[in-house]
Parts: sequence; C-alpha cells; structure tokens
Amino acid sequence: MKKSYQSLEVNSTNNMKQVIYRNLTSKILYLGFILLFTFSTSLIAQEGDAANGKSLFNANCAACHKLDRDMTGPMLRNVEARLAEEEGLDRAWINAWIKNSAGLIKSGDTYANKVYNEWNQTAMTAFPQLSDQDISDILAYTAQPKPEPVVVNGGGGEVVSKEPGVGNNLILGALVVLFGLLALALILVRRTLNRFAEAKGLEVVKEKGTPIWKAFIQNQFLVLVSAIFLLLASGYFVYGYLMQVGVDQGYEPVQPIHYSHRIHAGDNAIDCKYCHSSARVSKHSGIPSLNICMNCHKAIANVAPETLAEGKEYGVDYDAEIQKLYDAVGWDGTGYTGESKPVKWIRIHNLPDFAYFNHSQHVSVAGVECQTCHGPVEEMEIMYQHAPLTMGWCINCHRETNVKVKDNEYYTKIHEELSKKYGVDQLTAAQMGGLECGKCHY
Repeated sequence: MKKSYQSLEVNSTNNMKQVIYRNLTSKILYLGFILLFTFSTSLIAQEGDAANGKSLFNANCAACHKLDRDMTGPMLRNVEARLAEEEGLDRAWINAWIKNSAGLIKSGDTYANKVYNEWNQTAMTAFPQLSDQDISDILAYTAQPKPEPVVVNGGGGEVVSKEPGVGNNLILGALVVLFGLLALALILVRRTLNRFAEAKGLEVVKEKGTPIWKAFIQNQFLVLVSAIFLLLASGYFVYGYLMQVGVDQGYEPVQPIHYSHRIHAGDNAIDCKYCHSSARVSKHSGIPSLNICMNCHKAIANVAPETLAEGKEYGVDYDAEIQKLYDAVGWDGTGYTGESKPVKWIRIHNLPDFAYFNHSQHVSVAGVECQTCHGPVEEMEIMYQHAPLTMGWCINCHRETNVKVKDNEYYTKIHEELSKKYGVDQLTAAQMGGLECGKCHY
C-alpha cells in the first residue's frame, strides 16, 4: 500500500512538472507574439510611407521647394537629418513649422526667425490640415537618396527607376524577418528546455495525437472562422482590383518625338498655356500644333552642350529629337519644303465619355493651376499621369476648394446669397452645386 502511494506521488510530481513545462512554453509563445505586435505597431507608426509622401510633397510642397536645389524655398533633400545635425532640431519642431510657421516666428524661435530673414522675410504657407503621419510620409520621401536614372531603350528616353521605392514593402520585409527570428528563437528555447529536463531526469512527453490538418478540419469553429476570413479577404482584394479598372495613374507612354517638360516648363519657364492655349477657352487643353514648336525651334537648331549632357543621363539625344520635329514639319534649315508628316502623339490623360470636364471653367474662371491636376510638370522629363482622375478625387477637390470671387462679378451675387444660407465667409465649389450629378454627367 505504501509503495503504491509513493508511485502515485512520483507520477503526480512528474505530471505537475509536465504541466509547468507546457505552461512555460505557452507563456513564451504568448510573450513572443506580444513583442511582435508591439514592434510592428511601433514600426508602422514611426516609419513614413515614401510613396504617399511623394504625392503629398507634389500636392503641397513642390510649388516652392525642390529636393536637390533651392527655389522659392530651400531644397529639402534629407532636411530632417540636416536640421538634427546642424541645428539640433527634432521632428516636433518640423511639425510645428509646417503647420504654422508664422506662429513659430512670432513666438521668437531662433532658427525660425533665421530662416525667415534668410529667405527675404517670406513666411512659409501654413499646412494645418497635414497630420503628423502625413509629415512623416513627406520626410520619408525627402530622406530617399538621389536616384540614378536607368535607361531601358536608349533611344526613346524611357526611364525605369525614378526613385527607389520604400515604405510598406520595407515594413512588411522587416516584419517577416522579425517573425522568422522569433520562430527560430522559440525552437531554440524548446530544445534548451528539453535538454534541461533530460539532465534533471524529468520525462519529456512527446505528444502523438491527431495531425494538425485533421484536427483543424474536425474543429467546426475554426473552419467557420477561416471561411469567413477567406471570404472577407477575397472580397477586399476583388473590390480593390475592380476599383482600379480604368485608373491609369502613373501612365507614362513613350511619345514618337521626345518632349521634355522639365526643360521647357521648368528650366525655360514657358507658361503651360502658351502651348496649350485652348485650355483658356475650350473644354479640351488641346495638342499643340508643331507650328508652335517651330516658333522657337526655327532659331534653336542645336541644343547647348550642358543640356545635351543632361539628355544623356536620360538616354535622350535632344538634337536627334529636334531633327524628328524638322522632318515632321518639312523644315530643311532655311525654309519649309512642303513635305510634312503627321505625328501620332499618344494621349496620356483620358476621361471616360460619361464624364464632363471643362478646362476653361477651371483654368480661366476658377483660376486652378495646371499643377493642381497634372502634378509638377516642370520636373517631368517624360510626361505621365500624376492624379488618379477618379470621381472621388474630383469630389474631394470640390469639397475642399474655395471659390475665388475676387474681381469676378459673375459669382459675387451668388456668393453673397449662398454664404448667408450656409453661414460661412468662403464657399466651396461643393456648396455652390459642385456635387450635383448633372454637373459632370450628362
């Protein structure tokens, strides 16, 4: 009887040690997943999305700032690192400056007043609508290294890599590596505990039960949850795919004659409406005739050496492209031969037939800048579609843009009546009927 009691006591002790061992493993797994979740959350919160930052930079900053040269304001490449190293300023100061630079100047901030005086006492436009995450995304974009152009076709000038992509892919890669390291650590911990148990003379129980896949199938709750998850995930990805049908943002075709907006609209500051003159008075901006090109290129037969050197970086021979222009209009250097050829330009921005958009209404009446929709064209070597041109994108613009009524008698009376109705000083395009279906669909 006593021997049986002792045997029962030993078995009970072994079972307790096995339970403790299992609880310890569970706690280690639980702690590991908590650490993974905490690290991933902090990483996502701190790491800016450079892709989104590029869009925000082009929409809010590109009018006054360039990445690699001073313009209306200073260049912004690696601005956060430079401010931290040279002035000891942190992210909080940058956020305060971007959201309200005038307020920071009035507060007596030393560096804010220094910048204000260095740049002809011109205060930067305030951007209170930008969140801290938006600013983090913009700073992530400015922190990217200066890209090296990579040419694919040599003659057409098509550039494959403009700026290295970071952001979500970097975060996802970091999480995968972290999860792999965590799994490896748990395996090593398990082996160490097994060896420790064997050294102490404890029995290591290796469970031989039902295979995982079979146990999963037999568990109706897990099957139901997994099915619901798969259905939701499938619906999400199908919805995302369908919503991208017809959205050509980033479309960048190679034209039959290479035209550099960077040189014409950027370096030479040619106004957009000099070439696209019909944008002032017509629904369409129009394709400029080659005669407009010849207004200048009758005299500009050869490109400056420094410009030719820039063209080589993009894989473009500008002299050869100008010769294509001469061949198309029939110019032999002294006069027109009468032998012209059509140029089959490839359209980049193309709205669906059921959507109505009038350039003159936006350009001449509303005073909208070309860059608002077309992006920083003065920086584009190859023209591409900057905005998504979706219905939601247009509606957001109508909701956020105030109607300009100064020196515009047409809107004065309407503005006075509707501003009283809505109780506001400035009316948005939406409040003046800019969201009515018939305005864009007819």
